[in-house]
Amino acid sequence: MNMNINKPLELETGAAPVFSVIWLHGLGADCQDFKDLPDMLELPSGLPVRFVLPNAPERPITLNGGMVMRGWYDLTGLEVVKQEDRAGLNEASQIVEKLVERECERGIPRSRIIVGGFSQGGAVALYYGLRCKQALAGIVGLSTYLPLAETFSAEKSSAAIQTPIFLAHGIFDPVLVLALGEASRQVLQENACTVEWRTYQMPHTVVPEELKDLSAWLLAKIWPAEVKL
Repeated sequence: MNMNINKPLELETGAAPVFSVIWLHGLGADCQDFKDLPDMLELPSGLPVRFVLPNAPERPITLNGGMVMRGWYDLTGLEVVKQEDRAGLNEASQIVEKLVERECERGIPRSRIIVGGFSQGGAVALYYGLRCKQALAGIVGLSTYLPLAETFSAEKSSAAIQTPIFLAHGIFDPVLVLALGEASRQVLQENACTVEWRTYQMPHTVVPEELKDLSAWLLAKIWPAEVKL
C-alpha cells in the first residue's frame, strides 16, 4: 500500500494557530471536499485555527468491485456483519498519528487538536481518537459509525475516552443507515464516552443546520473562553 498521501491541504484562520483540526474526507472524495469547512464553522472572532485536510491513499475498494479510489481502508460491505479491514484502519490511524505529531511539533498540544471526518473519515477519527494514548480536544464524526465496535471495550484507551465526541447522522441515510449510527452511539456511551448525538432530515450528506450545531458544540466544549489573544 502506498502510504504517501502527499502534502495535506492546510488552511489557517489567523497567524500563529492555537488549535488544529485534522479533517478526514469520505470514501472516493479528496481533501478538497471540505475546503470550505473553516468558513462554514462559526469560529470565535480572532481565534486562529489550523485546518489540516489530508488525502487518503488510493486503494482498491472491494465493495466497489475493486475500483481504485481514495479510501482510508477497504470496505467489503456496509452491513455490520461484513468483515472489517483492521489492517487498513491501523494504517489510517498511523497517518493520523503522524499528522497529530506534526501539529505537536508546531506547538499545538494534543489537548488542542480535534480529529474529525465525514463517513469513512469519521470512522477513522473514532477508531484513532479513542485508541490513542492521550486524550484529544475533541472527536467529530458526521454520517459515520464506530469500526470494530465488538472489540472497542477491550481496545479503548482509558485516557482517550475522556475526549468529548460529536456525532451527527441523517435519518434518511441510504449508505450508512441510521441504526448503524445509533448502535455506535450506544456502544460509546456504554463505555463511558461523552457523546453529543444529533440527527437530521437528510440522506448521506452535510446540511447547514448540522454545521451550525457542530459550531455551537465546539464553542461550548472545545474553544475555551480563557484563551487570550
